[in-house]
Amino acid sequence: QKLQEIGESIALSYSANTVDEAIKVANKIGYPVLVRAAFALGGLGSGFAADDAELKDLAAKAFATSNQILIDQDLRGWKELEYEVVRDSSDNCITVCNMENFDPLGVHTGDSIVVAPSQTLTNSEYFLLRATALKVVRHLGIVGECNIQYALHPHSEKYCIIEVNARLSRSSALASKATGYPLAYVATKLSLGKDLVSIRNSVTKTTTACFEPSLDYCVLKMPRWDLKKFNRVSNKLGSSMLSVGEVMSIGRSFEEVIQKACRMVNPALDGLEGIGSGLTDDEIPLDEQMSTPTDTRLFAVQRALEEGWGVDKVHDLTKIDKWFLSKLQNIASMRNACMKCGDAGKLFADNGADRMRNLKIAGFSDRQIARYANLKPLQEGADQIRTLRKSLGVTPCVKQIDTLAAEFPANTNYLYMTYSGDADDVSGGVHSPTIEGGDKTRVRSLSISEKRHSELSEKKERGVVVLGCGAYCIGSSVEFDWCAVSAVRQLRRDGFKSIIVNYNPETVSTDYDESDRLYFEEMSLERVMDIYEREGAAGVIVSVGGQIPNNLAGPLAQSGAHILGTAARDIERAEDRRQFSDMLDDMGLKQPAWSVLKSKDEAVTFSNNVGFPVLVRPSFVLSGAAMRVASDESQLRNFLDLAADVADDKPVVVTKFILGAKEIEFDGVASDGKILNYAIGEHLENAGVHSGDATVILPAQKLYVGTIRQIKKYAAAIARGLNITGPFNIQFMAMGNDVMVIECNLRASRTFPFVSKTLHANFISLATRAMCGLSVTPYNISLLDIDYVCVKAPMFSFTRLRGADPTLGVEMASTGEVACFGDDAHEAFLQSLLATGFKLPNANASILLSIASDPFREEFGESAVMLSKLGFKLCGTPGTVKYFKEHYQLDMKVVTKPVNDKDNADCPTTGAPSALTEIKEGDVELVINISEGTTRKDEITSGYLIRRAAVDFGVGLITNNKCAVWLVKAIEGGFEKFKAKSISEFYSLHKY
Repeated sequence: QKLQEIGESIALSYSANTVDEAIKVANKIGYPVLVRAAFALGGLGSGFAADDAELKDLAAKAFATSNQILIDQDLRGWKELEYEVVRDSSDNCITVCNMENFDPLGVHTGDSIVVAPSQTLTNSEYFLLRATALKVVRHLGIVGECNIQYALHPHSEKYCIIEVNARLSRSSALASKATGYPLAYVATKLSLGKDLVSIRNSVTKTTTACFEPSLDYCVLKMPRWDLKKFNRVSNKLGSSMLSVGEVMSIGRSFEEVIQKACRMVNPALDGLEGIGSGLTDDEIPLDEQMSTPTDTRLFAVQRALEEGWGVDKVHDLTKIDKWFLSKLQNIASMRNACMKCGDAGKLFADNGADRMRNLKIAGFSDRQIARYANLKPLQEGADQIRTLRKSLGVTPCVKQIDTLAAEFPANTNYLYMTYSGDADDVSGGVHSPTIEGGDKTRVRSLSISEKRHSELSEKKERGVVVLGCGAYCIGSSVEFDWCAVSAVRQLRRDGFKSIIVNYNPETVSTDYDESDRLYFEEMSLERVMDIYEREGAAGVIVSVGGQIPNNLAGPLAQSGAHILGTAARDIERAEDRRQFSDMLDDMGLKQPAWSVLKSKDEAVTFSNNVGFPVLVRPSFVLSGAAMRVASDESQLRNFLDLAADVADDKPVVVTKFILGAKEIEFDGVASDGKILNYAIGEHLENAGVHSGDATVILPAQKLYVGTIRQIKKYAAAIARGLNITGPFNIQFMAMGNDVMVIECNLRASRTFPFVSKTLHANFISLATRAMCGLSVTPYNISLLDIDYVCVKAPMFSFTRLRGADPTLGVEMASTGEVACFGDDAHEAFLQSLLATGFKLPNANASILLSIASDPFREEFGESAVMLSKLGFKLCGTPGTVKYFKEHYQLDMKVVTKPVNDKDNADCPTTGAPSALTEIKEGDVELVINISEGTTRKDEITSGYLIRRAAVDFGVGLITNNKCAVWLVKAIEGGFEKFKAKSISEFYSLHKY
């Protein structure tokens, strides 16, 4: 209504509060329609419906997340654009940034490649949409920051306003980092009554906030997905956001930024290529792979262009703008030309410098060029190309994100590298870089203390490069950004020049005021060495950003970079499963029986000897990628194929999987092999659930004193054996007092923030001082004297991942985590569970139990009795009801196990209702479904259908027996009536 007052058109849309209303308005608009849950982020509960039947299914699930749904006109195929606008109380109004989606409308903007500034708009279209944005924001009276989204017809100037968000959004973070205009900072000042003229731009430090940014570069955001981790999940993209992270690349050509972004999203890629990328499917026709938006469609498009498909033909299938496709064709043409030449000598014989520069301007990496020139092995070939490139005088320039395209002087530390430039915007380091193995001049006239002081002063002046976390993904999220930021802040406190390399616009580490220099750049060996050499840095910290920087330790050291902290060779000894297992055997430390894969038959023989189940473990991976528990020979052979693909040339180890063991986390900081501080946390779930998905209790509550003593002894031995300096994490399993080592990571783990905040002692700050060679004093921590408990619980995205089985295993599935304090463990557990959005059942509500095996039924028996005593009505599947009636005399209602997702009918012989009906109609408020311990196909199928229905219809779900028992104890204790306390109140209970 407000927009109609100023003559602006919006996409045809109606709200509905019931399924019948939704069908009525959908027929009024005309199918197909877009169904959205109101008041939801990221398109949660949305999708496209082609008829009444599809609408009913979508609407029922959407109503599980909201009381109202929206039915919108289908505009798929139109261009999608966004403008970020700020307005003050004096009616000053500017557009900060405009962005264009690479994909046409139909793919959620969080799942689309986004380019800033827009590339395909005419001048008329750009100013038309800009003027509309200013008019709308003024008419709505918005003060602060606002995001307006448009659908623009691709062949005319007809447009619709999709939505207006009068708040900061995920696009705001991207726009801020893309332009160097601090939107959140400015919006806060505006909300306090300041005007744009009086607010100083804290990034440029020379202009005010009323200057509209001007970009002399191109920025590209590319999403990161982890859909392959989930069985039964389609990789098709639509209106509901599925990505778990994103990267932002900066350059001066579209070809450069999209190739950079591909390497950022997937470090295994050398650039944007279709053929040989491993991301296209030979069994599915190429036109089919292109016509449906998926997480790999970009590579199918690139393959088509490499194979000679024309831009027009690809455009007809994808509706991606021809301008974008022509740029991708440039990349394909240059690739094909290089491969046709096939030899570095021939390729750069004539006009070598110009040819090399043109390839680099188009975003090709040294590894790509080496591969095209058939230089093997590949990394040595890349080193040869690097040497040749430098001899030709082709090196990258450093440019500033200065907000105003050099129209005004700027004092900013926002930097990126590009080959499209003749001069640097900032000066390099005053020293040559510290190169390992180089000549070291002795200074005889200085005393030892004076020499150390001189070396430390020079190290502080040279600066330290900190490698950030990269794209958020399953296994590497904000925990590692916290670690990187903690390291940078400690460096600055100690007087070191801090240089951070990261490319994730969602992070604090890429904020303008966190480091002395910020390189918004890829974390490839090539680029990190470019930065290291240019800055003349004293060293690189690789151990605070997760697995991506940790995997660079070896290549960086081989290239001459000085790795601060644990030596690269020791990092490899811990990461390489075979070397680490050999070391444990030599030291006499227990571990599960293991064998390195040499052939499938050998692995099968080993597994038969030790007995199934066995665990397949690749090396150098994060979040348990391709890690699987095999219960029989056929599973083992399938899993070995998958692990070999993920591990590349690294060893794959098969170990005996021990059922029923307790898993224990040991997080520590060491200096020269001596442990300074440590924390021991226990997993609530037994071993077999990935540590990132486990519920972790700190301090540990139920470990024997003998077990703790043995863990400390083992950890001290491993720290000495690997000569650890810096952060490290060891995972143990225990059966009674028998302790075994699972693995050791010589880097910060995802539990470091949890440990540091629980113990009120920043482990990363301590580790940073140790890695820089400064004197370190351990924190005075006594785990036995802490009078509170903190519990970390995982967050999952199963509501968005339609079809995913919401169960836990050895490969990580969670996309976030929470932690809560309590006076005891059960109180902290329940609060952390509630913080994840878990819904407790109301008093006297129905609870559905479906527990597949007798040992788990026995373990849950007393809890089932307690639920009944507390007044809850219990129902269950036939086997579960029969067991609890025979052993505990519980009177439970029987529900039938579903055969398929449409199985809603009552049982024809007993009249028992279907479990799915009970869930879908809201008759059940909690589902406890324990499927582990069974391999029967019908149990797995029916259990999956029950779990999936619980997720789809917003019913509380517990899938682990230990968690179910703890939940009942917490409800029994009345901890839902918890009185909130600030963190400082808990800290005051224990003073160090």
